[in-house]
Amino acid sequence: MNGSLTFDNWDPKQLPHFPIDDESNGAQEVIRWSFAHYGPDLVYACSFGAESMVLIDLLSQVSPKIRLVFLDTGLHFRETYETIDAVVRRYPKLHLERIRLVEQGVVHGERLWERNPDLCCHLRKILPLKQALSGAAAWISGLRREQSPIRQFTRFLNRDEKFGLIKICPLVHWTEAEVWEYIRVRDLPYNKLHIQGYPSIGCAPCTRPVAKGEDPRAGRWSGTGKTECGLHPSSWKG
Repeated sequence: MNGSLTFDNWDPKQLPHFPIDDESNGAQEVIRWSFAHYGPDLVYACSFGAESMVLIDLLSQVSPKIRLVFLDTGLHFRETYETIDAVVRRYPKLHLERIRLVEQGVVHGERLWERNPDLCCHLRKILPLKQALSGAAAWISGLRREQSPIRQFTRFLNRDEKFGLIKICPLVHWTEAEVWEYIRVRDLPYNKLHIQGYPSIGCAPCTRPVAKGEDPRAGRWSGTGKTECGLHPSSWKG
C-alpha cells in the first residue's frame, strides 16, 4: 500500500482534494486515487443495485481486475441473482467473491428476520463483510448523499469505525437522475426491480415496492422502524 492515509493515521486536514466539476462528479478521480493508494488492499462491497452498476463500470475503466465482494444472504430476489449473472458476462475479468454465512436457522430458528431483523442483518451481512474485509485497508461503497438524511454528510473518504478501515464513497455527489442517465448512456445491465417500484433493493422478505411520494428507502424493513442494515454508520467522525 502506498501513502499513509489509513484508519490509524487519519487526519481530516490532510485529506486529498478531489474536484467535483467533471463528468463523473469527482468519482473517477477518487477511484484512480484509491487504486494508486491501496492497490490490492482495496475491496468493493457490492449490492448490485443501480449505484453498483455505475461503480463497476467506472472501476473497470481504471483496473480490469477488481476485487468485488457480494454478501449473499441467501434471501435475495431472483432478479438480483439474474443481475449478477449479467454483470459477470459483461465484465469477464471481474473477480467476484460471494460471501455467505452458514445457515443460521440451526441456532436461531427459521425466519429470524421477522423476530429480530437487527440480529438477522448482523449475522447475514455485518459478520460476513467483516470476514471479507479482513486484511484490507479500505473498502468502496455506493452511498450517495441524496439517498437519506443520515447519509448527507458522507464524504469521498471516511474513517469507518465499525470495520476499522477507510471507507471510500465515489458517488456521494451523484443524483439518482445522474445514476440512471449513466446506466442508459452506457447500456449497463441493472436489476429490473428498479423499474417495478423498488428504488432500494435488499433481501426479498424485508423489501417491498415504494409508493409514489414515499421516501426511497421506505420499502426496506417496512413497519419495523429499521432503516439501515448496520453496515453504514449514521455519522462520520473526524
